[in-house]
Amino acid sequence: MKYIWLLLMLAGSCTLFAQPRQLTLDSCRALALQSNTNLKISVEQQGESEALRKMAASQFFPKATLNGAYLWNQKNIQLLSSDQKDRLSSVGTHAVNDVASDLPSWIPTSITGSIATLLENRVGRPIDAVGSHIVDAMEFDLHNVWAGAATIYQPVYMGGKLRALYQAACAAGELNGLRHDKAQDDLLLSVDEAYWRLISVRQKLALAQQYADLLDTLQRNVELMVEAEVATQVDLAKVRVKHNEARMSLTKAQSGLALSQMALEQLCGLDFGGDYEFAEPVQLTSREALDHIDLESVFANRSEMRQLQQAEVIAESGVRAARSMLLPNVMAQASYIVSNPNLYDGVRNEFGGMFTVGAVVNFPIAHPGAIYATRAAKHRRAQVQYQMQEAREMITLQVNKLNYELRVANAKLAEATSNMDEAEENLRLAQDSFAAGLISSSDLLMAQTAWQQAGSELLDARIEVQMDYLYLRQALGERMK
Repeated sequence: MKYIWLLLMLAGSCTLFAQPRQLTLDSCRALALQSNTNLKISVEQQGESEALRKMAASQFFPKATLNGAYLWNQKNIQLLSSDQKDRLSSVGTHAVNDVASDLPSWIPTSITGSIATLLENRVGRPIDAVGSHIVDAMEFDLHNVWAGAATIYQPVYMGGKLRALYQAACAAGELNGLRHDKAQDDLLLSVDEAYWRLISVRQKLALAQQYADLLDTLQRNVELMVEAEVATQVDLAKVRVKHNEARMSLTKAQSGLALSQMALEQLCGLDFGGDYEFAEPVQLTSREALDHIDLESVFANRSEMRQLQQAEVIAESGVRAARSMLLPNVMAQASYIVSNPNLYDGVRNEFGGMFTVGAVVNFPIAHPGAIYATRAAKHRRAQVQYQMQEAREMITLQVNKLNYELRVANAKLAEATSNMDEAEENLRLAQDSFAAGLISSSDLLMAQTAWQQAGSELLDARIEVQMDYLYLRQALGERMK
C-alpha cells in the first residue's frame, strides 16, 4: 500500500513541476508546415507532375513490344478436293491401264499381261507414289498454329504533338510547384495572423486586468469616502458600474484568448487544451511604407502571375497539339516475326522467322474535328492572356492599396503612442490630485477610462502595422520566411 502512495506522490510532483511547452512564432510556423494536410497533398501533386513529365519524355524514345498468339483449328487447309486427290494418287495406274488397252490386238494375251504387269511395277506404282506425295504436300497441318513478333517503334515526326505534350507536362510541374509555394506562403501568413491576434488579445487581457485592478482600488477608496461622508452614493454607483463593465470586458478577453489560442493550435496541428505557452515578441519594430514600387519586379515575383505564365505555356502547347492532328505522322518500325508452321520454306511444322524494317506515314486529308479543336485551344489561350492582363491590374491596385494602408497604420501608431503617453501622464496627475482631494472620483474615473482606451488603441495600432506589413510583403511577391 505504501508503494502505491509513493507512486501517487511522485506522479503529483511530476505534474507540479511539469513546464508548459514554449512556442515562438518560428516554432509555430515549423509545426504548421509539418502538419498541414494541404501541403502534403501538394507535395504528392508535385510527385505526380514529375512522373507525368517523365512519361511525356519517354514518348521520344523507341517503344518495344513483344506479342504472341496460339490458335487451334478444327480442320486443315486442303488445296485439292477428294476426287482430285484420288485421281492424283492413282495417276500412274490409270496411265498404265490406258497404255495396255491401246496395245495391238494381234499381240498374244500372255504377252499383253506381262507388259501390263511390267509397266505397273516400273512406271505405274512410282508415278502413283509421286502423286501421293503431291497430295500430301497439298494438305497443310494447321491444327496448332503458333505466332510471335518482337517489334520496335520509333517516332520520327508526329506533327509536333510529342514536343507539345512534353512542354505542357513541364509547365504543369512548374505550376504545381508554384501552387505549393503559394499554399505554403498562405499557411504561414495565416499562422502569423493567428499568432499576432493571440498576442494582441493577451496584451489586451493584461490591460483589462490592470484597468479592473485600478477600479477595484478606486471602488474601495470611494466606499471609504462614502463612509466618511466625503462622497455620495451616486459617486459610488458610477464607480461600481464601471467596475462591472471592466469585469465583463475581462471575461470577454479571457474567452477571446482561449478561442485565439485554439485557432493557433489548430493551424499548428497541436492538441486542443494542451499546456502551451506562446512567447511574446521582444519588441514590435516600425514598418515603413515604400516610397517607390517597381511593379515589373512585383509581376515577376508574384506567384499568381507566374502560375498564369505556366498556364499560358500549357494553353500554347494545347494549340500545337490540336494543330498536329492536321500534320503528317512518320514512324519507323523494325520487327522479327516467328511462326509455326514455318511458311518460309514450304509449309512445315517447325518454327521459322524473319526480320522486317519499314516506315509508316500518315497524311491527314480533311478532319473538321481537328480544325475545331485547334480553334478551341486558341480560345483557351486567349482566355489565359486576358486573365494575365486582369491580374496585372488587380496586383497593381492591391500593392498600392496595401502600401497606403501601411502608411496610414504607421500614422495611427504614432498618434496612438502620443495619446498613450498623454493618457499615462493624465492618469498620474489625476491619481495624485484625487489623493490630495483636489478632484472627484468621477474625474479619476474618466482618466482611468481614457488610459484604458488609449492602451487598447495602441495595441491595435501596433498589431495593425505588423499585419499590414506582412500583407504588403505577400503582395510584393516576397516569400514568407
